[in-house]
Amino acid sequence: MQQAGRMNSRASGAKAGKGNGKSGKASDKAAKKAELSPQEQALKQREAAEARKAFLGFAMPIAFVSGLLGLIMFFAAGPKLAVALPGAILSLSLSYRYPRQALWFFFLYMPFSGTVTYWLAGGNALFQLAKDAFYFPALLAIWLGTKRDKADFWKPNKLMPWMWLLVVFSIMTLLFVNLPREFLPTCNESTKLLGKACKEGKPFAQGLLGAKVYLGYIPLVFCMQRLIKGQKEFLFFTRSHLTLAIACCGLCLMQYLMLKTGRCAGTDHLSGDDLFKATLSAKCLVGGSLVFSPSQGMIRLPGTFVAPWQWGWFLIANAYITTATAFSDPKALWRLLGMLGMGFVFICAVISGQRVALALVPVSVILLVVLTGQLKSPKRFIPIAVGVGALFVAGTTLYADIIAERIASFQSRWEASPATDMIAHQIDFVWPLIKDAPLGNGLGGSINSTRMFGPTVLIETWFPRVAYETGLIGLIIFLLFVSAISIFTFKAYRSLKEKNLRSFAACFWVFIVFISYQTYYYPLDVDPVAVYYWSMIGVVFRLPAIEKQMREALLAPEAEGGEVEPEPSRFAPVRIAPKRGPGPAPPPPPMRSPQRKPGTERYS
Repeated sequence: MQQAGRMNSRASGAKAGKGNGKSGKASDKAAKKAELSPQEQALKQREAAEARKAFLGFAMPIAFVSGLLGLIMFFAAGPKLAVALPGAILSLSLSYRYPRQALWFFFLYMPFSGTVTYWLAGGNALFQLAKDAFYFPALLAIWLGTKRDKADFWKPNKLMPWMWLLVVFSIMTLLFVNLPREFLPTCNESTKLLGKACKEGKPFAQGLLGAKVYLGYIPLVFCMQRLIKGQKEFLFFTRSHLTLAIACCGLCLMQYLMLKTGRCAGTDHLSGDDLFKATLSAKCLVGGSLVFSPSQGMIRLPGTFVAPWQWGWFLIANAYITTATAFSDPKALWRLLGMLGMGFVFICAVISGQRVALALVPVSVILLVVLTGQLKSPKRFIPIAVGVGALFVAGTTLYADIIAERIASFQSRWEASPATDMIAHQIDFVWPLIKDAPLGNGLGGSINSTRMFGPTVLIETWFPRVAYETGLIGLIIFLLFVSAISIFTFKAYRSLKEKNLRSFAACFWVFIVFISYQTYYYPLDVDPVAVYYWSMIGVVFRLPAIEKQMREALLAPEAEGGEVEPEPSRFAPVRIAPKRGPGPAPPPPPMRSPQRKPGTERYS
């Protein structure tokens, strides 16, 4: 009877735990806390207090000095620099001292950098580089930390020859093309009439900024292998990016509704060419310049970014991230949120007016489902397919006119100027400029963000742009580098056995291959694809080590004589009690009287 009562109480406790997730989580936390001894709890509290004290001791003097400099700059140079200078000093200092937290903040801040630039900083170009104040100090601190710990920062070693070949050739272009132009006379009417070589702007500064854009985020491959220590950090990486995608898409929907209802003016009230030009004066709620002229069938929304086409590539990248989470996350709640994110990304691809996003988002999802083997898991594929299908039907019903208009716009644009013709035209344009320039025409010569240092050439496709700046040899070296990346990440992905990690790696690998070889536009030159591409490469390289950690966690209890059974919906192992056969419970062990020393009495 007592045993039956215990079984009933366990069953009722299990039902209560299933019915109340929050109480279950709270009880888990309480159980974990109870496992610690009072001395261990006191030690943890002491460590937390010391960490807070160290943070305040480091941050407060820097904040005081920064505030003092900001006050001086307010009277000397105006309010913008009064905010920018103290913010830069504080960001650089804290990012160097706390590099891991700085990298996480870098990822969280990046999708909103355009909104901060145009809504809080008044369009100041320096704020477009503000995110790098978190990235570069963190990169330096992580690299110096690995040197101090005598660890290997540049992993995997087999990738290094290809990377250094690209870096060395780019430095040669900078030193032998950009730098000599710095000593040429400044261009004027006489030099132009005589046809003499001259410089416009600052070619070497333009080359330095171009090198930062071209090569600056490659170290993310190695930083991510330090940032993602285990499965906890990996899941935080995927789930935080899913949350960002849902939040940014929600803001884009609000932006569209405000323009649609007249809360924001848009550009439909303008005339002539202004109806078709993106302008900052029409910005609405978030992001930068936009076009909203529905009477002309012209809509280009920027979402939370600076320009509409950046937002389009953000949607394409998040088609991979949301799909990966929807199919691969070990928790059902996050798989459901991943499915919601997929629906949001598709809706925003329709209403934003970005033809490239409208074409590539559904194609990317279909490719992921087929190439990553999701069709082999009907129990997981069918619910997601039904949910996404329901969202698709609801979206096409609510926005049937918009979808038809967007598809018609895409078809008319393709018929008027096919992408293949544009790529061929760009190659024809670039070839005469590089056939006699083995090192190219200089770094930064075709990047929009370097226009502050001199004129640039408009080249809208990626491979012709790389060839223009670094020459045909530079393009071949870049293709060798990304080919090595594609091969090595494929081997890392195929080495995985754990199904959730393998599914994540498959989705990331498809994204890596797609960005490596696509030449339509130049997403690797700007946010967010440049950041997502290099960081996902590092994550894929890290996943085999994470799987090894999981395997060791499973095997460790077995070495102690226990049994471990992995729960199918979680990464972490679960320890279970040894099984026993049917029959009555064994009797409790007999109580032993405490041993007494000879000559002592039983009672005192």
